Amino acid sequence: MTNKEPPNYQRVVDDLRSRILSGELAPGDKLPTEKELQQRWGYSTTIIKHALTLLRSEGLIEGRRGSGNYVRDRTQLVRRAHSRDMRKRLGSTSPFARDSEAAGRRPTWESASEKVPAPLHIAERLGIQPGDPVMHTRYRYLADDNPIQLADSYEPIAVTGGTPVEYPERGPVIGVVARMDFIGVPIDRFVEEVTTRPATPEEITALALDPRGGRWVIAIERTYYAGPTAVETADIVFPGDRYRLVYEMPIDPWTPSAEIQSS
Repeated sequence: MTNKEPPNYQRVVDDLRSRILSGELAPGDKLPTEKELQQRWGYSTTIIKHALTLLRSEGLIEGRRGSGNYVRDRTQLVRRAHSRDMRKRLGSTSPFARDSEAAGRRPTWESASEKVPAPLHIAERLGIQPGDPVMHTRYRYLADDNPIQLADSYEPIAVTGGTPVEYPERGPVIGVVARMDFIGVPIDRFVEEVTTRPATPEEITALALDPRGGRWVIAIERTYYAGPTAVETADIVFPGDRYRLVYEMPIDPWTPSAEIQSS
């Protein structure tokens, strides 16, 4: 068995990664220029560019057009899926705002709502007929002005139409659970399907992802239910290096089996 020397680009990657993870290069610090790295290592432009591409793909650095490469802030928001919409905090703030504030980040978001006919795949998820009216709301969430998450939400007009919460961002309370409670439609469960996939060009732009980094996103298909009725479904997208999912699931209380009780 022979000890094989790592390729030249890997030497550059390992050195910069070590300096970033140790804190020697802190979030926001500018990396040496490609020319400076070439001079330091004596490697070609191709090798240096490949090393920087790998560091971008790991989410450790980001390129800024006309400025260079910088160490990324890798602070992740934590999304606690089991308790994030607890009713004791009804309408006080949004789940995203709570997640951001818990991470010491300032939350803001952009939204736009319009009534549209339900597309086939949305109608199937909501249990309504294709073409039935739904409220479609597009969201872009930011923490400290950095885009963190996208969401496309759909709610049946049959549920919210003519109520104070028909337009999600104009009503007296915030958040799906709080809004539905306000109109007497208490949500009792939600279902989430989580997948990963490459980011679309539109998502790369909206989330300010580095297009050279081969970016992947986590995609969540979530549907809220009030009894048997689906009252909202949403497609949620965010880069995995900016959000951490935590699922807390209760387990039924343990009771001794009949065999144990009789022994």
